[in-house]
Amino acid sequence: MNARHDTTMETNASLMARRQAALPRGVGQAHPLFAERAENAEIWDVEGRRWIDFCAGIAVVNTGHCHPRVVAAANQQLAAFTHTCFQVVAYESYVELCERLNAAAPGATPKKSFLVNTGAEAVENAVKIARAATGRTGVIAFGGGFHGRTMFGLALTGKVAPYKVKFGPFPGGIFHVPFPNALHGVSEDDSIEAIERLFAYSIEPTQVGAIVIEPVQGEGGYLPAPLGFLRRLRTLCDTHGILLVADEVQSGFARCGKLFAIEHYGVEADIITLAKGLGGGLPVAAVVGKAQVMDAAEVGGLGSTYAGSPVAVAGALAVLDVIAEEKLCERSMLLGERMRKRFAAMQEKYPAIAEVRGLGAMTAVEFCRNGDPRQPAPDIATALKNEAAKRGLLLLLCGAHGNVLRVMVPLTIPEALLDEGLDVIEASLQAIGA
Repeated sequence: MNARHDTTMETNASLMARRQAALPRGVGQAHPLFAERAENAEIWDVEGRRWIDFCAGIAVVNTGHCHPRVVAAANQQLAAFTHTCFQVVAYESYVELCERLNAAAPGATPKKSFLVNTGAEAVENAVKIARAATGRTGVIAFGGGFHGRTMFGLALTGKVAPYKVKFGPFPGGIFHVPFPNALHGVSEDDSIEAIERLFAYSIEPTQVGAIVIEPVQGEGGYLPAPLGFLRRLRTLCDTHGILLVADEVQSGFARCGKLFAIEHYGVEADIITLAKGLGGGLPVAAVVGKAQVMDAAEVGGLGSTYAGSPVAVAGALAVLDVIAEEKLCERSMLLGERMRKRFAAMQEKYPAIAEVRGLGAMTAVEFCRNGDPRQPAPDIATALKNEAAKRGLLLLLCGAHGNVLRVMVPLTIPEALLDEGLDVIEASLQAIGA
């Protein structure tokens, strides 16, 4: 029997060497660090160095690392039981979480929900339900969108590198159109007209079961959909009997200033996919939708062995409590305004900043050569990320060209710590000569 490896004297470098020997190279890592502990918006690595965390586990720990309420709820459930498989022996907390999601989901139509493990699994199930409810197989998604790493999630995803490289062919019946992006000259009209061209040239609307859209694109560059665009999509879907699926895996749970980003748009989706911020760091995801639509699948057609883990569900219920009690939706709006004000001031000094954008705390800075959107500058964005890391700040990039800084602070971050991190970004921009 192998003894557990003694890591008491390990460094980040020695652990990276072990990682490279044990893991396939396809598993990336943004920063060559190994965490030892974390609290709220700070991480301490195995060497004892403290890091300001502007990543939040890719917008997962909206309530901060190790929020006491989430930890306590998970520990209490651990002492009771860890797994029964909900489809075998159920537990009340699963039902309660679905009830609360149903009540919170925007729109007057009665809702139903079920739980899965990941965002990709939620998206896969949303498409299954849409096909069952409509009897149609076609799905329309958007360029730049990201919907997971499963084969169908990759088919929906509108970005090739690194996600799709060498993995095709992908499931059929998927069609992509441009996502509105004023900086790059794509208007709402352009996107709607692209859908109409699909109907004319590629697939008849009566064969399209769903349009899947992120209200704010995540991997695509933290791009909020224009306010009128989702309303036009809703009208188009209603006209043709198509279901509107809102992928809120990254934009949900107060990240955009409301529990669901789509609340900003005054639109009721037919299905919403959720994950990331729902569990406060514990793996749980959900599909929420109009009750009549959600009931389309046959008994036994939905489910998963680990779906709705009782420990993760306990954490998710605590997350909903924390968001309400600590007013994190309101705080998200304030944090976003504070960040974008600072970035706008930086934009006046540094011509490489082409645009500052966001919704709630979901904030992005796009870098282009001399601010020209025709000349993306991923080298500048990467240099900024690396320089900030030297100064103790963790950042992540996104966008089709990897030239967008996305800021994903925990919504519980103290303002002094937020400002400290923003100061590091500004000092880093100066250091790299942006």
